Amino acid sequence: MNQVVLIIIIVVCLVFSAYFSATETAFTTLNKVRVKTKADDGNRRAKLVLKLANDYDRLLSTILIGNNIVNILASSMGTLLFIQWCSGNSDLASVLSTIVLTVLVLIFGEISPKSLAKEFPETFASFSAPIINALIYVLLPVNFLFSQWKKLLNKVFRSKEDNTITDDELITMVDEAEHEGGINAQESELIKSAIEFNDLEVKDILIPRVDVVAVDAASSEEEIAQVFMETHFSRLPVYKDTVDNIIGILHEKDFIKQRSEPDFDIEKVVKPAVFVVGTAKISDILRQLQKAKSHMAIVSGEFGDVIGIITMEDILEELVGEIWDEHDDVQSDITQTGENEYKVLGGVTVNDFCDYFDLDEIECDSQTVGGWVMDMLGKVPAEGDMLVYENLTITVVRAEDRRITELGVVVKSAEEDEEGEK
Repeated sequence: MNQVVLIIIIVVCLVFSAYFSATETAFTTLNKVRVKTKADDGNRRAKLVLKLANDYDRLLSTILIGNNIVNILASSMGTLLFIQWCSGNSDLASVLSTIVLTVLVLIFGEISPKSLAKEFPETFASFSAPIINALIYVLLPVNFLFSQWKKLLNKVFRSKEDNTITDDELITMVDEAEHEGGINAQESELIKSAIEFNDLEVKDILIPRVDVVAVDAASSEEEIAQVFMETHFSRLPVYKDTVDNIIGILHEKDFIKQRSEPDFDIEKVVKPAVFVVGTAKISDILRQLQKAKSHMAIVSGEFGDVIGIITMEDILEELVGEIWDEHDDVQSDITQTGENEYKVLGGVTVNDFCDYFDLDEIECDSQTVGGWVMDMLGKVPAEGDMLVYENLTITVVRAEDRRITELGVVVKSAEEDEEGEK
């Protein structure tokens, strides 16, 4: 065969090898969400790309068949060409052909096209879609045989892997999208909060009983008005005799209206309370509060006692972050006070504490870092009590009513840790 013809065939084979390699990479790395958005907007190429991507097994079979055919053909033509160049010495021709074709296929048929396709996956997939779609129909009989072979393999080697996407995997995807610039940090945080939302229980975010402000049904008008004025709350739980006997929720506007009546009776304006358990999912409680048209729920313990309250605002803050109004004393749960020093409020959740200081998950029964420190100390806390946990030195800065309200945390640097070990 003419040498020029052999060279042309080899070049054409390398071009098709590059095409198949780039197509495989493009369809593997493309962003399906982005392609679906274009398809929904009426882009015909995007619709074809999405159709091929959703039938990936057939697409991959076509690519592999085509790639192997052109690579084998290039290798055969290369051997014939080098036999002519080596004056019939077939052994030398085979060695030279193998070396040269391997280098050419690696550089021009694999590495270069795959690198370029990885940078512009959607663009290249849109370009290659009509060609590869036509080849799929051309190779339909062969693809059918391979699909039957795949079904046989699946029956012989049954997969026991769970292919469902976990919350952790979704969060990793969001982190990657943020890293690649697809979404900003605020959007990333909102999406991650939404993903984690369904896993949170009432006990994770409730206001504990010790912090609950409630009024006795027997209180005078002046006493109730004083509580509203001091707390700036618009709603207060009302109890009889003991906080464990909540009879309802008092709205400030209803109180003001009833107060003007000559026969003031707080029980006339108290709204029914919504009672929930600590193990309920906050997503379910949100719907329950919406249905009851209430902004507050009372959290009951296993013995019927009141262990705290949860508000609509507490639930929404898990999605959008802290919500402050003009009466709130704005303060951060964790504040950096020095180079490696931090102030931590005792009510910070253990999970938030671990996330902030990059710690492995702490297994404990307490919900708050204050409770966890008490468990670690093994006693009622006193100001000045100290413990060391991993690279943190934790000190009780303020303790009130036998609970920790503020901690000081000092983070040891890697150098200090190494010196300590020596």
